[in-house]
Amino acid sequence: MNKFGFLKVAAAIPHVRVADCDYNARRIAELIRKGADRGASIILFPELSITSYTCGDLILQPLLLQAAEQGLGYILEQTRDLPIVGIVGMPVSFGNALYNCAVVFAQGRIQGVVPKTYIPNYAEFYEARSFLSGEEIGFATIHLCGQETDLGHNILFSLNGVKFGVEICEDMWVPAAPSLHQAVDGAQILFNLSASPEVIGKHNYLLTLVKSQSARTQSAYVYCSAGFGESSTDLVFAGNGLIVESGKMLQRSERFCTEEQLIVADIDTERLVTSRRRTTTFSPHRPAERIIVEISLPENPADTTFDRTVAPHPFLPATPEEREDSCREIINIQTAGLLQRLHHTGCKRVVLGISGGLDSTLALLVAVRTFDRLGLDRKGIIGITMPGFGTSERTHRNSLALMERLGVTAREIPIREACRQHFADIGLDPEARTTAYENAQARERTQILMDVANMEQGLVLGTGDLSELALGWATYNGDHMSMYNINASLPKTLIRELLGWMAEQCDDAATGEILRDVVATPISPELLPGKAGDETAMQCTEEIVGPYELHDFFLYHFLQNGYMPEKILFLAGKAFDGRYDRATILRWMRVFFQRFFAQQFKRSSMPDGPKVGVVSLSPRGDWRMPSDADAGLWLREIDRLLGE
Repeated sequence: MNKFGFLKVAAAIPHVRVADCDYNARRIAELIRKGADRGASIILFPELSITSYTCGDLILQPLLLQAAEQGLGYILEQTRDLPIVGIVGMPVSFGNALYNCAVVFAQGRIQGVVPKTYIPNYAEFYEARSFLSGEEIGFATIHLCGQETDLGHNILFSLNGVKFGVEICEDMWVPAAPSLHQAVDGAQILFNLSASPEVIGKHNYLLTLVKSQSARTQSAYVYCSAGFGESSTDLVFAGNGLIVESGKMLQRSERFCTEEQLIVADIDTERLVTSRRRTTTFSPHRPAERIIVEISLPENPADTTFDRTVAPHPFLPATPEEREDSCREIINIQTAGLLQRLHHTGCKRVVLGISGGLDSTLALLVAVRTFDRLGLDRKGIIGITMPGFGTSERTHRNSLALMERLGVTAREIPIREACRQHFADIGLDPEARTTAYENAQARERTQILMDVANMEQGLVLGTGDLSELALGWATYNGDHMSMYNINASLPKTLIRELLGWMAEQCDDAATGEILRDVVATPISPELLPGKAGDETAMQCTEEIVGPYELHDFFLYHFLQNGYMPEKILFLAGKAFDGRYDRATILRWMRVFFQRFFAQQFKRSSMPDGPKVGVVSLSPRGDWRMPSDADAGLWLREIDRLLGE
């Protein structure tokens, strides 16, 4: 396990021959060696992998049981010098009965034997003819391969401080799966040795089950089922290898493959622990009586790769299918939130500033959808564009064109003269392009929106987003304030994605073209005058505070996963390899933490808004932080990293 809490695990699907323990043991030993070469700390094999699963009544033959034990002995001998934990399946005799077991071993020593709890006895499964449930054993000591070891279903293992549990096939499919209790008792990784034959529709259910088990237990779940060579007589096995973390698929094998397979992934054990600490309902539990077997491995000298994909945009859906579902769901949540607020207040009008940028465009589209749902006239949506000293022709054109296409009430109220009068009133030199010069424009716009809302008996709809709230990139009591902030929990990267999706969904070609141009427009507050006709001379937000894709990456991993700057740097280096160098990432990370802490006072007084994703900065429930918290701890670590 590296210093960032990643533990590399593997699932191996070997070639097998039914009842040929010598052959099977050789293939298992070879795959363990390959797993160690890949840097895996734990490697999992299918159920009854030493004998094969489909032995039928041969499993009761003493000669086969003896060969299975000899096969295990061979595996122990061949892997005793490897820094890896192996988990293999085999039949084990105890007393007058036979048990379907998982044998956990490392460096030539058997660490423990876990029997299967739930023994199927239906249709294609006939295990009850041969095996008994291990539930009645409790704890026992057995002799296996000349070693004395523990046998019992209540054994957990701890590898260098990371606890893991083991269950076998059917154990996962029952209502009270052993892995549920193992997780509550501290197991962060759950392993399932399986031999599950294929029938139509079963695979999709399996995926749902494994993801659900991983998500509800806030664990990593490693599943390994029998493959080529195991298919015999009436049954076909596809070779399902799955590595899932907190409900997210990290790696999966190719089904119905005729070759041996080895899948490897790095499990983020630190993230799992943080997630469980945050979920207080996970902790209260009376632990079962368990044996904890401590396992220690030497460092693996193998030069290994990082077997984990790091998404550069963690707020965005990972696949086209997820994109469709997620975008539709986000819009539905925003619409439902605004619908409730309008219903509660009795307002039939909303007022919002339309700048031609990403945030106000999305807010306008959600308002239109909400009014349509309520059967209200779109003219009750009062969009106001308020050109100032830095307003570009492009954004001005798009704001007016979009309001016209959507059929809302469009107003244009220039703010230049009002601001000049205000500058004169307070004695501000208009040539001094200070913070006051910029913020006065934002507050003038907010005053207009609030006053118009009072005149119209309407509600001011805020447009500021999660990324801006995190950085404090908003004028206090200016664009920071509204009566309901529709975008409060949407980061900038996600808003851009949403508008791109909405452009694709748009029935009106002209509206779709406007949305695509809004997405393509550089992000700017447009508060400082540029050169006429030269958009390259405009203010560029990302040149001032840094790329939003980096800040959204920092925000997600800091708040959702609780990562330290060094770990965020490590992951950002993987996610943005070839796009940002180490110095650039650290430069903007320092800006992020400095601003995040310094600007908390703005978040402490932010208006209501619908929570959409797992990360939210609402001070009323999601993020409670004192406005005067010191950032020194985080900034010092970043400075140390900058000095390396």
